[in-house]
Amino acid sequence: MTTPRRRARVLALIAAVSAIALAFATPVALADEIPLAPGHRLVAAYDGAPATARPVPGDAPAQHPYLAPNGRSGMHADGAGSGTHPFSGPLGRDPKVSSEKIAAVGGECATVTFDAGGRLLTVCGTIEGFLLKLLDPRSLDTLAEYKLPQRSSTVEAITRLDFEKIFKDTSGGAYFYLDDRDRVVLADSRQHVLRIAHRQKADGAWEFVVEDDWDLTSLVPHDCVSWTNLFPSGVCDPVTSVMPDWDGRIWWVTRLGRVGTVDPATGTLRSIRLTGEEIQNSFSVAEDGVSIVSDHALYSFRADTDGTPRIQWRQTYDRGTGTKPGSVNQGSGTTPDLFGGEGSDKYVAITDNADDRMNVLVYRRGVDVPAAQRLVCKVPVFGSGASTTDNSLISWGDSLVVENNYGYENPTTLTFGRSVVGGAARIDVRPDGSGCDTVWESDVRSPSTVPKLSTANGLLYFYEKQPNPLGVDAWYLTAVDFRTGKRVWKRLTGTGVAYDNNWAPITIGPDGTAYVGVFNGIVAVRDGG
Repeated sequence: MTTPRRRARVLALIAAVSAIALAFATPVALADEIPLAPGHRLVAAYDGAPATARPVPGDAPAQHPYLAPNGRSGMHADGAGSGTHPFSGPLGRDPKVSSEKIAAVGGECATVTFDAGGRLLTVCGTIEGFLLKLLDPRSLDTLAEYKLPQRSSTVEAITRLDFEKIFKDTSGGAYFYLDDRDRVVLADSRQHVLRIAHRQKADGAWEFVVEDDWDLTSLVPHDCVSWTNLFPSGVCDPVTSVMPDWDGRIWWVTRLGRVGTVDPATGTLRSIRLTGEEIQNSFSVAEDGVSIVSDHALYSFRADTDGTPRIQWRQTYDRGTGTKPGSVNQGSGTTPDLFGGEGSDKYVAITDNADDRMNVLVYRRGVDVPAAQRLVCKVPVFGSGASTTDNSLISWGDSLVVENNYGYENPTTLTFGRSVVGGAARIDVRPDGSGCDTVWESDVRSPSTVPKLSTANGLLYFYEKQPNPLGVDAWYLTAVDFRTGKRVWKRLTGTGVAYDNNWAPITIGPDGTAYVGVFNGIVAVRDGG
């Protein structure tokens, strides 16, 4: 998820569907490759032509001092939430596909990060709990594994047969980041923030080591459903995401609107609450503050000297009258994007949840900007009555790319050859900041992925599914020209529910591979030769 966001629903739904499947399935032997559903021989394996790399001009987001290098630190690639990678993804030259099946049922690997050696660090969802895994970038073999606790929403869904509980749960560790020392930082389902290192032992084997464990339960209600507490009487407020600020404090947010910090040096905890508001997405950070969007408003925060979050400014938006199909709640589905130049030309972008057509919103993020001048533009996108997104925008230079997720709910939504209305659009802020213009619109049908841009080759990457009259559920990695919005090529990754990405992002690795978390594990696409 984002924040890609939603991005942690990626793992939430897996647990639900896994529970159903386990009740009816016969034992299945584990295999390395994710199996293909029938019909893969009836669809094209490749369409289009190889691209020529055309780097896009512009400056990358400032490197966050407490995150791994841009492009490999989290779901949205960097602290600014840009969704861009400095590595050249596949150009479509005889692209090869490989996959790794993580579990007999489920196993989707959502956020993917890369350590200094190019190894993958990811969290994968199973019925028994989330797994932090270290994977080989080429073979996708598991090098090390750390089991995270099962989430309360999974237990509640199984015991009460109410799977909506986990369809909209973005907690438990799916939103994590890799810090400047290649350590994973996440919040688990116990309301603990963990900092986890990985290291190679004398015998060559790898292992995970928990270096720090900060307990938030003194500030966060934690009477949650578990196998030993099936009927709690109190409040359970899961932690949805964590990110560091420019001073090294670890910020965290909860579903019920709590915003807090951890001082890693002292362990000091501070928090406030946005009463009556939900936070289901991740958030972004820059030197001038922390940007968080709730289901009511966009916020800019800084920390006081004691670490207490302080609101710099708050901007409400049109949250509509209900939750749309393709949205996790009644609010923005995006992690804020921080982009633009210096001073008053710094921007933050989100989408709203307006009833008829969703709007892309761009605001000036300066503290001293008059309220009447904060909004730069409000641009409606996609068709009337069929417009929403629950994934972060892509931002590069003064350009934004948004995709349409309207109609996608879970993997069962698109079976039997069905798809969504889809669509993607590029919107540019005018050089003088007087407004925004739509540069192009695309009919690409990317139901639920967090798309990405390779700034090194000028290609946007979507995970696409077209309608199929024969009922074949075929999934493709699709490359789109950032400049024109035209499809360049697409490569079949697989067929069937097992290849549905279910909100997981596309991630471009340092070696040029594009990785996609899918329902049954993870897929890799790289150029041949």
